[in-house]
Amino acid sequence: MVDLLKGIRVLSLNHFLMGPVGVQFLADLGADVIAVEPPGGAFQRKWGGADKRVDGQSMLLLTGNRNKRSLTLDLKKPEAVAIAKQLIAQSDVIAENFRPGVLDKLGLGYDDARKINPQIIYAAASGYGPDGPYVDRPGQDLLIQALSGLAMITGSREQGPRAVGVSAIDHHGAALFAAGILAALVRKARTGQGCRVDVSLLSAALDLQMESFTCYLNGQRPDDVRQPGPVAGWYYGAPYGIYATRDGHIAISLGSLEALSDALGLPADQRIPDEEAYRRRDEASAMIAANVAKRSTTECIVLFEARGIWHAAVNDYADVVADPQIAHNKNFQVVTGATGTPITLVSHPVRYDGEQPDVRLPPQKLGAQTEEILKELGYDARKLKHLYDIGAIGAAVSHQ
Repeated sequence: MVDLLKGIRVLSLNHFLMGPVGVQFLADLGADVIAVEPPGGAFQRKWGGADKRVDGQSMLLLTGNRNKRSLTLDLKKPEAVAIAKQLIAQSDVIAENFRPGVLDKLGLGYDDARKINPQIIYAAASGYGPDGPYVDRPGQDLLIQALSGLAMITGSREQGPRAVGVSAIDHHGAALFAAGILAALVRKARTGQGCRVDVSLLSAALDLQMESFTCYLNGQRPDDVRQPGPVAGWYYGAPYGIYATRDGHIAISLGSLEALSDALGLPADQRIPDEEAYRRRDEASAMIAANVAKRSTTECIVLFEARGIWHAAVNDYADVVADPQIAHNKNFQVVTGATGTPITLVSHPVRYDGEQPDVRLPPQKLGAQTEEILKELGYDARKLKHLYDIGAIGAAVSHQ
């Protein structure tokens, strides 16, 4: 059992994707993550991709909510806010991704939290940061892809901008969120000092493009940063990119144009020297594309393996699920869900002393641990009934 964060309590007031996935990383490592949701459920229970649900559970819920206890609080009620403050007093971390200022109005913002618990780590995830000219704009992955240039650089010169096929910024932001919290926990362990941690989707999007922006800001700035033909990015030389074969596609990575020309059997007058791989990349990639298109993916793999050329077939999801290395790494886990139906989850991506973190709790039914958590705070049956009666807390919901 991986319990590196055993004894750490995280109060999570998160919704949608970046915040829940970020604190899920901590929950996987043994932290006691208490996910606070309104009685009607957080957004991730109400929306999910592919128009699919498992026993009423959305895909978004299943993505980022394992290993957490679920507590329902209506924070519009002062009694529920009082419970949240009790939990802040007993927590190491409060993590939230409301728009800046929302929790301040409830008396649960950073200044309020550190008055309650001076050692608290207050981690806030937002679209654009805690302040600035865009602070009131909606922060959402696709919008940030557009604003940050990621959609442009992912697009091609022929077809224009194109969004990345996954919520890449949300997921990268979640990793940064977890990393920032872990760094603050290390300092707290050394000094006892609390910390405010801020992560924004916009900053995550730029960090995701660090290599590209470093080239752009310090080198020759092109007029167009979209992909030039098959080459995978404006700052790469040929052959680096994805090429259509007779029956599929193949990726050709960093390597020698001369070695690739040998593999493809190109005549001398069509060969481009390695030192001109960037300057003449349009010409080189067009030549490679024309020759690769004549062969099957398997034929290309045989040729490239024989000459040590870095390559990979372009897999669809069915190929990925069947991949032997992915099976060996146990990157997907089948567990029994909260409703009793098996669900398949993407595993925690890191191993610790060779061990993979367990799924101790599948994504829970809404409010499943409400009474358990409140009893830990000292609430008896009479007080619980009163809180239910006034709507400050919600009963566990069987289908969510």
